[in-house]
Amino acid sequence: MSAEQVTLHVDGLAIAGEIHLPVSEHSTSHFPCLILCHGIPAGPYDPSDRSYAQLAERTTGLGFAVFIFNFRGAGLSQGNFDILGWAHDLHAAIDYVHEREEIDRRLLFVLGSSAGAAVSVYVAAHDPRVSALACLACPARFGVEKGDANRLLDQSRRVGIIKDPAFPPSVEEWRANFREVSPIRWIDRVSPRPLLLIHGEQDELIPVGQASALFDKAKDPKELVLLPGLGHRLRREEKPMQVALERFRRLSSTT
Repeated sequence: MSAEQVTLHVDGLAIAGEIHLPVSEHSTSHFPCLILCHGIPAGPYDPSDRSYAQLAERTTGLGFAVFIFNFRGAGLSQGNFDILGWAHDLHAAIDYVHEREEIDRRLLFVLGSSAGAAVSVYVAAHDPRVSALACLACPARFGVEKGDANRLLDQSRRVGIIKDPAFPPSVEEWRANFREVSPIRWIDRVSPRPLLLIHGEQDELIPVGQASALFDKAKDPKELVLLPGLGHRLRREEKPMQVALERFRRLSSTT
């Protein structure tokens, strides 16, 4: 496996990423590619946390290229958290891997967690280059769409994904972006690409009914996997990752 540091330039911001490639005996190999999209961090940036890099390393062992990155405001990326801005970042990530000569463009998969899953739905609905989508603990809609944005703004400042005290310049526009990205508006437009929704039955942040609402609105091909005993942070659990990677591996082998 090889890993390469990447900087994307989006809306005047530097977005930090890494591409992980399997080792191949053939210089002309083309790999299926998986883009991983994180959610809203639970705490301040921890440079010692290698969980996404470790997941990328594991996935390259299955023959995938993997692109990991920090949405604006998170990790080493510049900027402040804005959900529509996160969609711009994911579009740029797709642009990047789509132009890599090692990537099989027919097999470009996205796996998103929580808010990253919501952004992934929005982007997949608008970008036909996404071949298949898997969502972990995806909200159907954001509470901030209708309610008070101050709680999420305070949380975002506390964990460091909003760094500028003057951001956002308009709270109403910032909140409106959540209404725009709301997955329940776009989930039916992922079809005809395969959609996999994975949700913990004990999710303490996003009730399991939201997964059911998304599944009902989505069009085929679609699959809903409910996992008993699991809560919100599915990415750190073995079973949901095993399910998602197996589905992507199966799609790769049949193309």
